[in-house]
Amino acid sequence: MRFEEDMAITKDKKKEIVSKLKKVFDDAKTIVFVNFHGLNVSDTTSIRKELRKNNIGYFVAKKTLVGKALDGKKFEGEIPKLEGELGLVYSDDQLSPAREIYNFSKKHKEKLSILGGIFENKFQNKEKITELAQIPDILTLRGMFVNLVNSPIQRFVVVLNEIQKR
Repeated sequence: MRFEEDMAITKDKKKEIVSKLKKVFDDAKTIVFVNFHGLNVSDTTSIRKELRKNNIGYFVAKKTLVGKALDGKKFEGEIPKLEGELGLVYSDDQLSPAREIYNFSKKHKEKLSILGGIFENKFQNKEKITELAQIPDILTLRGMFVNLVNSPIQRFVVVLNEIQKR
């Protein structure tokens, strides 16, 4: 009798997980699939904490439940191969999930790897998600732009100073 009660809880829990995953697939602008095989509890906790600070979700689910949640979703392309233990990193920001988990994957090379993801309603492979992860954040891009614009002006001022000295 007790075994049957546990089974009902398990089925309910599975339904709850699939429901949460469907919500993630509906709401997130970018989802990154990661393999976290071998990552210890303290590293996982620090990753979750850091992601949470940046309004990025991290959810671990069985591949079969992810497959059920993806049924009926209209994402273009082919789903990347999901090997190992599967975690989903997601946000309503387009680049931050990829960028943040990429930074962690550099620290934990053997234990955390990007498998692919969903970007702009299309399945993307590992390489595409890694490219997205390497795009600097908006503040850095603005700084780079200001530096680019400022550089010729600085050179011109240096030349004027040299002319004035003569």
